[in-house]
Amino acid sequence: MDREKRKTGLFVIILLIIILFVTATLSLLLGRFDISVRECFGIIFSKILPIEPFWTKVQNNMLMMVRLPRVVIAVLVGASLSVAGTSYQCIFRNPMSAPDILGASTGAAFGAALSILLQKSYMEITAWAFISSMICVLLVLFVSRLCKGNQILNLILAGIMVGSLFSAGTSYIKLIADPNNTLPAITFWMMGSLSGADTAKMSYIWIPILIGMVPIFVLRWKINILTLDDDEAKTMGINTRLTRTIVIISATLLTAASVSVSGMIGWVGLVMPHVARKLVGDDCRILIPAAALVGGIFLVLTDDICRTLYTTEVPLGILTSLIGAPFFIYLMIRARE
Repeated sequence: MDREKRKTGLFVIILLIIILFVTATLSLLLGRFDISVRECFGIIFSKILPIEPFWTKVQNNMLMMVRLPRVVIAVLVGASLSVAGTSYQCIFRNPMSAPDILGASTGAAFGAALSILLQKSYMEITAWAFISSMICVLLVLFVSRLCKGNQILNLILAGIMVGSLFSAGTSYIKLIADPNNTLPAITFWMMGSLSGADTAKMSYIWIPILIGMVPIFVLRWKINILTLDDDEAKTMGINTRLTRTIVIISATLLTAASVSVSGMIGWVGLVMPHVARKLVGDDCRILIPAAALVGGIFLVLTDDICRTLYTTEVPLGILTSLIGAPFFIYLMIRARE
């Protein structure tokens, strides 16, 4: 039976890879400037093969400098948030856990708001958001270690307390910000968007995401065991404290990197892991890769709607909430049935 489940899971993952490839390709064709499938692949492969151009310079620049970075970052952010959410839900044994449970998103919001207030460049805003996010989570880990008792409960409570402090700081920044220029910029960033995606961000964002993703994929069989009671896990030779710490840091790194380039995007890390569970089950060896693919597909499709629905772009966080909240209610109803 276990072998049959694994075969079914592998089939679903292969199917999701195909869907992600098709979705990403179609996303590269969407936009005001027409680019055919032949021109799209011709431009991409011309970077590694000697192909005589049969496309315009405008098409080349539009694809390589605007659409491709945006699609790649959408896949990376969607996959990262979904994997982070899956990891948190498993190690905390709580289906309501999300990537911002330890304050990573709140910390990033504070760093971004402060850098916007100080009129930093777009790249500096990204860097400040990332650094602030990591500082927030390190404070959470430090506070939780000072407390005695249940380590998981201490982490969650420390995340709520430290996160509220950073949230208060963000509120104060919004209070003193210029209401004509600075405040709208802070508000737009906090609603989430991939409009600032470019080749520079694409060239470096994959580094922290890779650093965070690899340990989770390597340890995903141990994450299975962490869903058991700690005493049971220890009898199976698992260092629960070390494994949990590695997974938390890795998942936080994924969240911090994602939020720093996309702003606050809710529900992806909460809902997509449940969608993946419906498809492949609870085995983390299959669940985590499936969650990454489902998250990538979802965010690419959502971003396509955001940038093509109206002449002005709809913030990504608004649409993910409009889709994610009702869908999560549906999952809850189905679970009760």
